[in-house]
Amino acid sequence: MSRVFALLGRLLPLLSLALVALPVQADLPGIPAVEVTPGEEEGAQEYSVTLQILALMTALTFLPAMLMMMTSFTRIIVVFAILRQALGLQSTPSNQILIGLALFLTIFIMGPVFEKANEQALQPYLNEEFGALEAVQQASQPFREFMLAQTRESDLGLFTRIADVEYDRPEDVSFWVLMPAFVTSELKTAFQIGFIIFIPFLIIDMVVASVLMAMGMMMLSPIIISLPFKIMLFVLVDGWALIMGTLAASYGI
Repeated sequence: MSRVFALLGRLLPLLSLALVALPVQADLPGIPAVEVTPGEEEGAQEYSVTLQILALMTALTFLPAMLMMMTSFTRIIVVFAILRQALGLQSTPSNQILIGLALFLTIFIMGPVFEKANEQALQPYLNEEFGALEAVQQASQPFREFMLAQTRESDLGLFTRIADVEYDRPEDVSFWVLMPAFVTSELKTAFQIGFIIFIPFLIIDMVVASVLMAMGMMMLSPIIISLPFKIMLFVLVDGWALIMGTLAASYGI
């Protein structure tokens, strides 16, 4: 222990000297934080790489919101949560497993959309064929097509009326109107799928409760008796494959 304190006693003066020497090196040339240069087109501007990286890192903070608002993640995770509730399992599978499963199933379903965005926006941007803003606009088109295909006309009309705007075609709808309409449609579809999933497990609960009442075993919880039967039924019908197939088929895959 004394050796550790002795080593710290030697290092502290060196750290103090290093901190004092930092202002001396402040005059050394560095990478400019913000640099705006005029582009080739009239009125266009190009930003330095440092500023572009800063904008990219800021945009990454919105990645969870974009995952829920622009992909199939919401429908999948809601269906999984309803399935776990229908089975009567409180924490099995765990939230981490369900989120991971929903994430990779989302990547599988959204694969064609990601590939199209990569071809239309990311690769041309990396090849310096157009700027960052145009790349964002090009990347949004595949997502817009996917969201429009999954959004109900009633939900889209609802948020159009709330925003007090009119559009001649659905393709002209703003992203700020399309995103809440898309999420509303996803939640509605997820609850419809969850209702169908819930019915067979509800029947098992009712049958078990009726049998226990007929036998006079009113103090015994029906959930304890029905849980093994619900798990056995789910396994026998290959429930996970059915759920995965239903979710993928609901997106036309």
